Amino acid sequence: MTHEHHDREVVVERGGDGSGMGMILGIILAVIVVLAVIWFFFMGGFDGAPAGDQQQEQQIEIQPDLPPPGGPDDGDGAGG
Repeated sequence: MTHEHHDREVVVERGGDGSGMGMILGIILAVIVVLAVIWFFFMGGFDGAPAGDQQQEQQIEIQPDLPPPGGPDDGDGAGG
């Protein structure tokens, strides 16, 4: 019996594929997204005021007491 001998070379290259850099960028992006979500829910959104400092708007109407038109001195010189 004769045995045939076949030479097979397996070449494995490591490094230079960029998967490590992609993982680092993914982690940084995930941290930024988590911080943005926390800020949005706990700081009150995009209006710039914290959620605890929201005040209700109050409208105050002032009505001065003025004499009705055509009173004793309405400026026409009739006097009365």
